Amino acid sequence: MKLHITPGSPYARMARIVIIEKGLEDRVEIVQAKTRTPDSPYYAINPSGRVPYLELGGGKGYEDSPLICLYLDRLAGAPALHPGDGPDGLEMRRLEAMARSMVDGLSVWGREIIYRPEEMRSQRIMEHEAARALRMAVAFDQELANPVLAGPLNIAQITLGCALNGPGAPKLCGQEWRAARPKLAAWAETIARRPSFAATVPPPPKAH
Repeated sequence: MKLHITPGSPYARMARIVIIEKGLEDRVEIVQAKTRTPDSPYYAINPSGRVPYLELGGGKGYEDSPLICLYLDRLAGAPALHPGDGPDGLEMRRLEAMARSMVDGLSVWGREIIYRPEEMRSQRIMEHEAARALRMAVAFDQELANPVLAGPLNIAQITLGCALNGPGAPKLCGQEWRAARPKLAAWAETIARRPSFAATVPPPPKAH
């Protein structure tokens, strides 16, 4: 199998973390895709041009990080990173969805910085996403005692860890937040020390 990624993508990072946590490094080759490039050979593999993309062979593959992470998780045994059925499973999915919303907002803000010249950036979008990021930090600060975040590693923790330790870390949309949320900052620092996170640290963003 081949996992097509870009180094700065938090979505690709989630899949790379699952590969490491599940011990699948010898079964999945990491390939850096050329995206946002006219006539990139990657488009023949994945027409949408998005990452991550898990190429299975025979012209088949999976796009979308939740699907890829679930597939990879099920390839190997314990520890299971995804929830089962019942109330506990719904609770993990709830927090994963919250964390994914945070990642989505940070990604929108980052694209404004990386791909648009300063004079073309939407201040309205950037302000909206910056405010969302701080609201989400407050919400997660209040969830830290939840067994989903306080217990063994799972997909909700991986998603939140990628949000809080993304390309723009230690800031959120250019904003300082750790001094105001020391418990959440400590949680982010702890998960960042895991070998799977340390091995997938994204490069710093480069403004246009």
